[in-house]
Amino acid sequence: MKSLNSNILAFALLATLVPSIGLGIVSFAGYQDVISRNVEYELRSLSKDASTELTSWLRERGYDLRTLSAAYTLVDGLGVDSSRPGAVRIGAPELALYLATVQRKLEPLLELTLRDADGRVIASSAATPAAAPLPATWPAASLANGVVVEPPHWDEAHAAPSVTVAVPVLSPRNELLGALLAVLDLRHAEPRLRSVVTGSPAEVVVMATDGTPLISTKGPVSVLSRVDPEVLLRLRGQSGEPIAYTDFRGQASLAFATTPAALPLVVVAQRERAEVFAAWVDLLEKYVAIVIGLTVLVGLVGYWMGRSIVAPLRALTTAAGRVAQGDLAVTLHDETKDEIGRLTRAFATMTERLRTSQAELTAANEALRRQNVALETLATTDSLTGLFNRKKLDAILVEGFARFRRDRIPFALIMLAIDNLDRINDDYGLPAGDEVLVRVAAMVKQALPEDGQVARFGGERFVAMLGDVPFDDAMDVAARIRALIDAPEFSAANAAVVTTVSIGVAQSREHDEDADSILFRADHALHEARRAGGNRVQSAM
Repeated sequence: MKSLNSNILAFALLATLVPSIGLGIVSFAGYQDVISRNVEYELRSLSKDASTELTSWLRERGYDLRTLSAAYTLVDGLGVDSSRPGAVRIGAPELALYLATVQRKLEPLLELTLRDADGRVIASSAATPAAAPLPATWPAASLANGVVVEPPHWDEAHAAPSVTVAVPVLSPRNELLGALLAVLDLRHAEPRLRSVVTGSPAEVVVMATDGTPLISTKGPVSVLSRVDPEVLLRLRGQSGEPIAYTDFRGQASLAFATTPAALPLVVVAQRERAEVFAAWVDLLEKYVAIVIGLTVLVGLVGYWMGRSIVAPLRALTTAAGRVAQGDLAVTLHDETKDEIGRLTRAFATMTERLRTSQAELTAANEALRRQNVALETLATTDSLTGLFNRKKLDAILVEGFARFRRDRIPFALIMLAIDNLDRINDDYGLPAGDEVLVRVAAMVKQALPEDGQVARFGGERFVAMLGDVPFDDAMDVAARIRALIDAPEFSAANAAVVTTVSIGVAQSREHDEDADSILFRADHALHEARRAGGNRVQSAM
């Protein structure tokens, strides 16, 4: 009576523990939800505030540079002002000295470089000026904020995170004379970011668009530990609650990210996952200990109760086990009038009915199997051409793309369309069009290799899938299909009906997100073939 004993034990455990465990689960789930909501609100606010502060810091630097660009020293260095009699062009050495002096006085500046309107370096505070391109056109906002010409990155030359900003240098007549480029040290934005997280255990990390950490409110960062590109993509595209990821220090964290409009970088507000759920985990451990103790106690009581009623039911359990294994010849006799006797007689009646119904069930199952096979064929087959239908094609494409992602085995798609089916239907009637569809389907199926699969995509279109086939071979197959249909033998049954097809061929690529991407390229190639006059094969490569 091991089975019955287990049932009694399970009933005792469930009756005792389900209410307490259920209440505990609801409570802990609610507690975890509260924690998650609080962390979500905190990280979302911190990331947005930090992004705002970073944008404000950059805007202020742009104001400073715009003011500096209006200095007579720089204007005279780029061109003599005719409105100032006696003005003399300042030489490059003097300009370099002036830029070096200004750069040393302004802490965020790592480098100042003056260029003329053609982009040539006139003077710089650095021995080797940073090579940053000037904008082709200066937007109106650049007059106040400057233009970021080199996105935030780790600058090996200065061993610091930097961003390069350019502002135009204008003459008193607002003529463009050149540009002033400044390499800014992003570390000087850290105090502003720390003011955002004051009083919070969270950390704000500023990352370059390639995942390189640049600055953090918790001290220096290691630029050698980049965030995985896929994780960075999730951070940049997230919406709603924070995501869990492993940061550049190797710590499991919860994070929320924003991207400032003024800078191509990612501002991440994060907290260590262990620190967020520390109190929750501690409480959970105590609760689990209590539940385990209660489970052991109730289990012992239930086991003892089960053992006390096992013996009278042993014979019935053995007989039930034989019936479960398919032995319907079991017979039981018990004339007692207690519960066990009534159960035994009911069991004997049930066994007799099972013997009677077994043959009927076997016959019904066989009939149902045959019907299922027929239904499966109807559900996946085009009734006119006998090819797979669109539903089955979708399943084939999903399976083929999954195999491509898993095993890196490429596949090719051939999409073809009958060029003149509408005209055939108009001139000769729908039966003639249906006959053309059937013959084209048969011709395509004949031209494919053994493992190729073809389906009617809809209307006059067909799609064939070739697995593990080089693209050139797929093109050869497509060309063979076009030639077979274009041959005179194809229209021999009705010489007046001339049929041609246009074909587009595409192959799976590494960057494809799903099978629809490949199908789209094949469709595009098909349209190109039709636009070129039809009756041709067009590659999507």
